[in-house]
Amino acid sequence: MSLPPEPLPGCDLCPRLVAHRRAIRAAHPGWFNGAVASFGSPSARLLVLGLAPGLAGANRTGLPFVGDASGSLLFPALAAAGFAREGDPPELHDCMVSNAVRCLPPGNRPTAAEIRTCRGHLAARIAALPRLCAILCLGRVAHESLIAALGARAGAHPFAHGARHRVAGHAVFDSYHVSRYNVNTGRLSKPMFEAVIAALRRYIDAA
Repeated sequence: MSLPPEPLPGCDLCPRLVAHRRAIRAAHPGWFNGAVASFGSPSARLLVLGLAPGLAGANRTGLPFVGDASGSLLFPALAAAGFAREGDPPELHDCMVSNAVRCLPPGNRPTAAEIRTCRGHLAARIAALPRLCAILCLGRVAHESLIAALGARAGAHPFAHGARHRVAGHAVFDSYHVSRYNVNTGRLSKPMFEAVIAALRRYIDAA
């Protein structure tokens, strides 16, 4: 089934995610609480791909990473490299931010079927960015879904923090996810993430 680049907020393709949204809506009727569209420039050369909306972040605000603890690392690093201007919400430059799964999953853990279903939106989103040349994957799930969306095998392009791949004409950069858990446990530090963003800046400037 061919899907558009962005789902409607009331997307009903994944019954478990729809039921989860309904349960949250009862407690937080003023939240966005729907399928979250990508955020940024339609002429972006950089696409940043996360896992899924956060409960009180994108699921509340309707914008990927906005209002989420992850955004407190992501957006300043993008701003320092010239891809964003900090604000509420941030203003993105030559950059788009999205997620592999567009709806909040229970426990922040989408199923394999949900990831596959939403991959149609990801593939269409990539195809609709005419100037896209680099993609930053935040975490293994985003990386593997992207590789599949580009028609390649994950085994041929293994995920690793700081890794770089060439897939279907795109440069794919990997980083550990900018989650609070990864930062608090020391798996990902601010300098580690900023180094990946700096490498992206150099690549795009030279492209």
